[in-house]
Amino acid sequence: MKVVQEPLSVADPQVALLVRQEERRQAEKVRLIPSENYVSRAVLEASGSVFTNKYSEGYAQKRYYEGQQNVDPLEELAQRRACALFGAEHANVQPYSGSPANLAVYFAFLKPGDKVMGLALPMGGHLTHGWNVSITGKYFQSVQYGVRKDTGRIDMDEVRDLARRERPGLIWAGGTAYSRIWDFAAFAEIAKEIGARFAVDMAHIAGLVAGGAHPTPIPHADVVSTTTHKTLRGPRGGMLLCRQAFAAVVDKAVFPGLQGGPHDHNTAALAVALHEAAQPEFKEYAHQIVANAKVLAAELLARGYHVVSGGTDNHLILVDLTNKNVPGKVAAKALDQAGIELNYNSVPYDTRKPFDPSGIRLGTPAVTSRGMGEAEMKQIAAWIDRVVSKPDDETAAEVFAEVLGLTRRFPTPGILLA
Repeated sequence: MKVVQEPLSVADPQVALLVRQEERRQAEKVRLIPSENYVSRAVLEASGSVFTNKYSEGYAQKRYYEGQQNVDPLEELAQRRACALFGAEHANVQPYSGSPANLAVYFAFLKPGDKVMGLALPMGGHLTHGWNVSITGKYFQSVQYGVRKDTGRIDMDEVRDLARRERPGLIWAGGTAYSRIWDFAAFAEIAKEIGARFAVDMAHIAGLVAGGAHPTPIPHADVVSTTTHKTLRGPRGGMLLCRQAFAAVVDKAVFPGLQGGPHDHNTAALAVALHEAAQPEFKEYAHQIVANAKVLAAELLARGYHVVSGGTDNHLILVDLTNKNVPGKVAAKALDQAGIELNYNSVPYDTRKPFDPSGIRLGTPAVTSRGMGEAEMKQIAAWIDRVVSKPDDETAAEVFAEVLGLTRRFPTPGILLA
């Protein structure tokens, strides 16, 4: 039998071509989707390593397979680095992604039918915080808080009143389209008052927390979940951080509760990313993300755009295009054609359907990783305004030609174009 040793370009030219095309697309476009980023060459190398060949059910020193001489120290290294970076007592680095990590929180602390409270999806929350189309909204009683219609911000008095009335067993903070600082201490106080567990989903802001550009939830929450990509700039995966008192129940919820063997190649890549996040330059990057987002939001406001909540404190911006008479989906598709990648998104109290909403969501992690700063954010805002004001093929083509002039000046981390 022949041993297959050919490189991808020879073994599967079709997939190789798609990889090359995706590299070029990521290099040529201004990528503003808040949940996307660029990982380093080292993270890419680790995620494509021979650790993908290994099966490692269980935890370090307690595996169900042999041959763990390198996997065990790798996972322990990733755990130590996570705890040191975030100041946590315990880390589980095995969740396959953010949603499985959140499901493990439910499995650890609730029983089916218990009440859970989270920010409603249309208000900027996440599906797994109890929204009705998610398993978390079908297997648990869901209580949803929102944002004020006049400010676009969470009203902690409303949260407290709702929690006192409904008395959920678990309260979530965190979301996917909320651009303001989370008051973790206030949430923790409310949870303590009613005897609930307090969980924080910091998937979007983990890199900002690591870099000191956003307050940390670690001292306040019983458990913190996160993805390992987005602002943290690691591989696609998940992670749980908790107090030592909850380590056993959290670990048991992940394995054997929800998962089999961990993805060891992702663990390797995560260890690298955590090491990178502990370096001084990562702090500069995290603060620059926020500075860039503030400038981008201010520029859009100056051009008459309705920025939800009036601005941003983190990496993302939510824009309601109702006053521009352009649906979010139309704007997003025109901007993509123009080389500016973001996503259409519902806004609080949206009157349009989720698949054809009123808003767009954009953020600054990826452009910041490329080294862009405030001057580039001003130019990007001008391009966005041009396209949204005239979302046709001609305008898109003209803007894309200018976008290429910008992106060619800023190298893409981890991508070496031929």
